[in-house]
Amino acid sequence: MLALSRKKNEALIINNNIEITILEVKGDQVKIGISAPKEVPIYRKEVYIQIQDANKDAVSLEGMEALKDLLG
Repeated sequence: MLALSRKKNEALIINNNIEITILEVKGDQVKIGISAPKEVPIYRKEVYIQIQDANKDAVSLEGMEALKDLLG
């Protein structure tokens, strides 16, 4: 993991097309802004994990059985 220090209004560039800017720092919270192409999905980690879990459930045996029942 790369750890960097940034101040308000300072930014990072990732892969030439993603910019992460520190917008505000209040106590233990940091507000960031992300500029990226529309085709780049951006999720909070907890939401990403929920999506991954839902995808795993969808391809489980129970999910496949439910799909077979749905399709007849």
